[in-house]
Amino acid sequence: MNPFECPEFLPADLRVSLGGATRLHTTLGGSCTVWHAWGLPSQPAVVLLHGGSGSWTHWVRNIAPLQAAGWRVLVPDLPGFGDSDLPPGCTDVDALPAHLHAGLQQLQANGASGDRVRVVGFSFGGMAGALWLAAQPQDAEQLVLVGAPGMGMATSQRVPLKGWRHLPTPEAQNQVHRHNLMALMLESPTALDDLALSLHAANVQRDRMPRRRLSSTDIVARALPQLQVPVSAIFGEHDALYRERLSELQAAMPRMTLAWGQWHTVAGAGHWVQYEAAQAFDQALQKVLGSVPA
Repeated sequence: MNPFECPEFLPADLRVSLGGATRLHTTLGGSCTVWHAWGLPSQPAVVLLHGGSGSWTHWVRNIAPLQAAGWRVLVPDLPGFGDSDLPPGCTDVDALPAHLHAGLQQLQANGASGDRVRVVGFSFGGMAGALWLAAQPQDAEQLVLVGAPGMGMATSQRVPLKGWRHLPTPEAQNQVHRHNLMALMLESPTALDDLALSLHAANVQRDRMPRRRLSSTDIVARALPQLQVPVSAIFGEHDALYRERLSELQAAMPRMTLAWGQWHTVAGAGHWVQYEAAQAFDQALQKVLGSVPA
């Protein structure tokens, strides 16, 4: 267990609400995964899995409401992102379930988490969560997919992302970051505030898993029928990954699962729905999770 330090660019209110965390380390094969934890180990836990090129900070606006509702909140930096190591040979999401399973087992063995766990995965993290619980159904009681790809439903409108690593100045890089955030992550220009830009710029610098390809396949759609836990979904109305196809996805997902839960569409929001429409997302997530188990 190590001290937790909030990023300096977080506004004062978030620094206060997130300041009570602990930083935990788990290992597999010599590679370290860093977890951030809020709440008491005795509380039922929600594990939040961030998106690609991200870190725990994809959830900065959602952690405090979950903790206030009575949950233990565990948020790893997925292997290859943030402060976690990139394991040897780890090139895509299919390598992550082993590290998540081993990490949770170690947290539980060390008294850092109880046995009652829910998993909420955003985008790439949703893929990781689905593959994890397909392989290790005993690890959690519920899965919530947020903007998850891997459903085999490519949109006809390609997301026009631009490269930035070759650019010589932070100003030039930030211009591209703004473009990419509006192309993929956000719907409303007002959502692209200084915090969103700072989070994104810090996160993409620490992405050590380039050329991921499985998000464009149907890997999640194939995993869903194997899941034994209830599956729910929360998507932004204007998710760039499913333009013109979100209603099709909504109709298809209950048929893919053994235990379907709930679907929630968050009006006006894009792919990074939990940031852009945090209050509406938090309300939807509370409905999906229900009250904290006694």
